[in-house]
Amino acid sequence: MKKYLKITLLVIVALIFIGTFVFLYQKSKPKVTVYEVLTPEIADLEKTTVATGKVEPRDEILIKPQISGIISELYKKAGETVKQGEVIAKVKVIPEIGQLNSAESRVRLAEINARQADTDFERIKKLFNDKLVSKEDYEKSEVARKQAFEEKQVAADALQIVKEGISKNTASYSSTLIRSTIDGLILDVPVKVGNSVIMSNTFNDGTTIANVANMNDLIFKGKIDETEVGRIHEGMPVKLTIGALQSLSFDAVLEYISPKGVEENGANQFEIKAAITVPDSVEIRSGYSANAEIVLQRTQKALAVPESAVEFNGDSTFIWVMTDSVPEQKFERRQVVAGMSDGIKLEIKKGLTAKDKVRGAEKQ
Repeated sequence: MKKYLKITLLVIVALIFIGTFVFLYQKSKPKVTVYEVLTPEIADLEKTTVATGKVEPRDEILIKPQISGIISELYKKAGETVKQGEVIAKVKVIPEIGQLNSAESRVRLAEINARQADTDFERIKKLFNDKLVSKEDYEKSEVARKQAFEEKQVAADALQIVKEGISKNTASYSSTLIRSTIDGLILDVPVKVGNSVIMSNTFNDGTTIANVANMNDLIFKGKIDETEVGRIHEGMPVKLTIGALQSLSFDAVLEYISPKGVEENGANQFEIKAAITVPDSVEIRSGYSANAEIVLQRTQKALAVPESAVEFNGDSTFIWVMTDSVPEQKFERRQVVAGMSDGIKLEIKKGLTAKDKVRGAEKQ
């Protein structure tokens, strides 16, 4: 029994020794690295930049009153369409006490002058009929009477305008009725009935009654970095994507590049504008955030490889090209001439053919 036990122990020790030897031998052998093999492909490459911004109407008009007063009626609200000349609101005039007193005084004076001119005319008329005064004196008295009555009417109109902002003679041109100056969509009505409003003058911009814009003429307004502004120009095509309409993209044409940059977060940014083509079936709201993709460089049918397979050393570019695959992979380092990159693939202009095999990433 002891003899069998000894033999068993010897066998176990021998197996352990052989296993250790095999393990150490395997560990001492050099590891063969295997790489992915890539084939160059013919591809169209584009290098693009993306500018962020907003969609806005080209022209947004601020409707302001021609007189100061209080909003008494609002006939339109945001989101409604409006025609040129259509009434948006009505302003009730609150007369200034000094102007009111002056206008009333002018009316009283004009009435006194009109009564006196009428009395003088009747007297001259009677004398003219009795041939006691000349026709010239009669005509002068008649003109004076007409002037006095005209002044009376003007004074009365002026008083009515001070009180109500309108007179009977100017009813069709009422400045109390705030009208739209263009056809368009009302984007905002920032006032309410009862709000005080003031007319624009030299000292202030006046109160905005409504914002009206033509939503059939939209532009993208954004900013682009100075490192890329030199590579774009007016007339370039732009592909626009809008955050609120992610499933759609729109064509646009770059039409403006600001000649002056503005520093933001330590970098110079230049404003750009692009005219948007919007289908009739799509509704776009003012202020939508959007991204504009601009193609900076394009090449077609270029021999390209993944940029990750390219080695850069200073101004030189190298690619590892397979020379043998049996019994193991062998590669040679070859200098090539690179072209444009789209950030994923790199164009190879010289030093590589479509039949070559290129070393990729190491297989795990």
